[in-house]
Amino acid sequence: MSTKKIWTNGCYDILHVGHIALFEYAKSLGDQLIVGIDSDKRVKELKGKDRPFNCETDRKKMLESIKYIDQVFIFETQEEMCDILRYNSIDIIVIGDEYKHRQVTGSNIVKEVIYFPKITGYSTTSILDK
Repeated sequence: MSTKKIWTNGCYDILHVGHIALFEYAKSLGDQLIVGIDSDKRVKELKGKDRPFNCETDRKKMLESIKYIDQVFIFETQEEMCDILRYNSIDIIVIGDEYKHRQVTGSNIVKEVIYFPKITGYSTTSILDK
C-alpha cells in the first residue's frame, strides 16, 4: 500500500488558528503532511524588508512541533520547491482558496490541487499591524 503525501507551503511567519486549521485539514487528506516554508530571503522579497518577523530556523522548529506536520523543508526558489515535490512524490497540494484563479507552482507535478477556504479574521499581516 502506497503512502499518500500532502504538501502545503507558505511563510508561516506568525502562526495563528487559520494555519492550524489548514494543517489539520491537509493532514486529513493523506498519510503524511509535508510543509514547505519560504526562506528568509524569499520572505523579504515577497513581503518586504521588515519580514520575516521570525527567522527560518525558528519557523521550521515551530512547525515541526505541530502534531499534524510530518516534515518541513525550507526553499528559496520555485524551482527548489518543485524539486522537493518531485523528490518526495507529493500527491496533493493544499493551498488557500485565494490562489484559485492563479497558477499554482507545482500543480503540473502532483495529481491534485485542493483549495482550502481562508479562515476569516486571521492574517499574519493584520496581527503584525496591531
